[in-house]
Amino acid sequence: MSAAVRRICIVTGTRAEYGLLNPLLKELEQAPEFQVQLIATGMHLSPEFGLTYREIEEDGFSIDKKVETLLSSDTPAGIAKSVGLGVIGFADAFSELKPDLLVATGDRYEMLAAAQAALFAKIPIAHIGGGDTTEGAFDEAIRHSITKMSQLHFVTNEEADRRVRQLGEDPSRIYNVGSLGIDRILSLPKMSRAELEKSLPFRFLKRNLLITFHPVTLDAESSGEQFRELAAALHSLGPDVGLIFTKPNADPQGREIIRLLDSFAACHPNAAVFPSLGQPRYFSLIAQADAVVGNSSSGIYEVPSFHKPTVDIGDRQKGRLFASSVIHCAAKRQEIEKAVRAAFTKNCSDAVNPYGMGGSAQKIAGALRSVPDYLRLLKKHFYQAGCAEIRHGESGLSGLGGNNGDS
Repeated sequence: MSAAVRRICIVTGTRAEYGLLNPLLKELEQAPEFQVQLIATGMHLSPEFGLTYREIEEDGFSIDKKVETLLSSDTPAGIAKSVGLGVIGFADAFSELKPDLLVATGDRYEMLAAAQAALFAKIPIAHIGGGDTTEGAFDEAIRHSITKMSQLHFVTNEEADRRVRQLGEDPSRIYNVGSLGIDRILSLPKMSRAELEKSLPFRFLKRNLLITFHPVTLDAESSGEQFRELAAALHSLGPDVGLIFTKPNADPQGREIIRLLDSFAACHPNAAVFPSLGQPRYFSLIAQADAVVGNSSSGIYEVPSFHKPTVDIGDRQKGRLFASSVIHCAAKRQEIEKAVRAAFTKNCSDAVNPYGMGGSAQKIAGALRSVPDYLRLLKKHFYQAGCAEIRHGESGLSGLGGNNGDS
């Protein structure tokens, strides 16, 4: 590893993930001691999902490698094969790029493939967003698996910090930095309602909802059944409520949701569907909407910073920390309609985002700068956290200075 310049490889596979990583990419590219390597994969490379790698390039970043993972299938077998294809692609990419450190974010199956390839290539991993829990999706198991393959951990809150220690990770390697999404919110200028209407084929109505519904991967009910309940609830709101949909992720049953979504929009003039809005428009729409509806993590991580209500449907995000602005409901049409109507009158002016106030990118860069030798991180011991420590977060941090940021 070069003593002067460290090669930091960052992988992104979805539009939302790139939005989180954008502030960190900017922070690292400005630091002379780092050379950023960027790999685009997954949905970024798919015409079906808007070829969003172009947004990365439009922001001025160079993509060093494109790793194809998506198959023309969203069945469980297709997703498993995509992971295998990803492992092969990342193995080749890492062999050529030879990064000193991999930055992996969150819990997507593309990240699982990248982490596996890095593990065998003896590339240390810095994991962003570990320790959260989402009981309604197989992302839960993927997130914790990546944690165990990683050497540095950038968590978003104190509860996540405790869970990572419960998994046997050394507290001196855990940094509570808050959510990068808040950095992105603070850095992006917001578009006005008139600018949005000029930019999009959509006209705001008396009330307006921004809606994202992703597949549910562990529920007994299918994603299609749950989306039909959501569609029925939205229909019952009447034609005076504008409905702005973003399409779901490439997960099992995702194409079924897209088919139902397109069918719903075709017979509802008050609805518009977009494969990808791009973060400037997406955040601007949050600011203009009366509520954000669905089961996306964005409604949990980012929307509270806008002091807007979130209607969180079903169990996909169950287990995360929630702001007071979040309204939970079951994936049943009557409960969804009731929750949305409650959101129309909910006062969120006092909502506090539990994922921090920004500055996460600087904290991560500072931590990466402070570690003297990434290769020495590879060998880990299982940290045996005491019962009192797990319950109360009495970490007694030392060593590399973990947990040195606030959320």
